[in-house]
Amino acid sequence: MENPYETDKLLGEYLHFHYGNENEVMPWSFGPKNGLNFAIRSVSELLDNASLNVSQKTSALDVGCAVGRSTFELAKHCDEVRGCDLSNAFIKAAELILSGGALSYDYLEEGDSYNNSTITFNNQNENISFFVADACDLPTDLPAFDVVHAANLICRLPNPLDFINRLPELVIKGGQLLLATPFTWLEEFTPRENWIGSGNSEEKLAELLHPYFKLERKVELPFLIREHRRKYQYSVSFGSRWRRV
Repeated sequence: MENPYETDKLLGEYLHFHYGNENEVMPWSFGPKNGLNFAIRSVSELLDNASLNVSQKTSALDVGCAVGRSTFELAKHCDEVRGCDLSNAFIKAAELILSGGALSYDYLEEGDSYNNSTITFNNQNENISFFVADACDLPTDLPAFDVVHAANLICRLPNPLDFINRLPELVIKGGQLLLATPFTWLEEFTPRENWIGSGNSEEKLAELLHPYFKLERKVELPFLIREHRRKYQYSVSFGSRWRRV
């Protein structure tokens, strides 16, 4: 069975989700426009920029970066940023955008009819890099980072604990962990026995992160994914910032 995250259809959806023109993504005046630009807001509404140590180089890791928009946002605040995702197609797209090349993609209108859009994202930065990796089995040679960001990732992992248990060694003491998740538990992604909390996931997440992290901020982060011109996914992620202690 083909991995949906390697298909052109889902690649187009995520490129539109991360980089799409707002009026193309949500043309309806009555639509929930507060769900737009999630990949930007998951950084801007969670990161404590003032506490970053400006006297030395700062680093960030974006786990489950998809097609890279949040990675570019982190690079506005940190000197060196690495983004990783399990999808080869997503990482190839992010690398092309990083290179400054125009990336053309198709997004579904209706049935088998597609529209085309082009991303010209002027954000060439030699201090950004992307790599393919499994969040449940990240490379053992990764250093600790000032910031680790993971948006809409936890409830798409086969074993979220493998990722959560790795977090203390990925964030430096005093560093920041930025998480966003709608806790959409589905057995097609995560076996039921591996669901975190499954009823009160927010409380269970805090229990798992203690005593290595202290909760500093909570915020509701709506997001909107366009499937076609008349069908959308509207969800609300639980956004949180945790300080490594």
